[in-house]
Amino acid sequence: MTRAPDDGAQAPAEPVETPEVSTGPAPGSFGDEAAEMANETEVEAPAEGDGDVELEDDLTAARRDLADLTTDLQRLQAEYLNYKRRVERDRELVRENATYAALAPIVDVLDTIDRAREHGDVDGGFKAVADQLERVVTNVGLTRFGAVGDAFDPSLHEALSHIGADPEVSVTTCKVIAKAGYRIGDRVVRAAQVLVVDPAGE
Repeated sequence: MTRAPDDGAQAPAEPVETPEVSTGPAPGSFGDEAAEMANETEVEAPAEGDGDVELEDDLTAARRDLADLTTDLQRLQAEYLNYKRRVERDRELVRENATYAALAPIVDVLDTIDRAREHGDVDGGFKAVADQLERVVTNVGLTRFGAVGDAFDPSLHEALSHIGADPEVSVTTCKVIAKAGYRIGDRVVRAAQVLVVDPAGE
């Protein structure tokens, strides 16, 4: 026996639709659009070889600067060496001039000693003083020159007189030394005063 529905019974509830919660962009949304934009954006790559050209230019410039600096350094070094030589030359010249000024007057004293020796008057205490004076002036650079038989040299000798010809000589020769000559290095303090003879037949 089929039971008729009870009019007072509650009808079954209709199903409720639950709204969908979006958890991310669906396919075809803005994510795809961004990808498409990225694909459409073209990044311009540097032209091949540009970096090598710039590097080569920098290297060339560096080499040129180095060459200029090297040239400047060499010039400065040469100038310094020339300056050093001039200073040394001037210092030596000053020393020679000072020695010349101090010793030139002593030459006359040495002449007096020579004349005294010729007459046998150098002995005793005077001889000791004379010998010491000659050693001192020699040690400071004053040297004596001029001897019988030397070939006459106008840069070293002063000819007081010609005393004839001598068959034993082939050039004009110092025969008598009136006064010895003195020099400091290559600088003549006083020329030797001499009497000369000429070769025979002149």
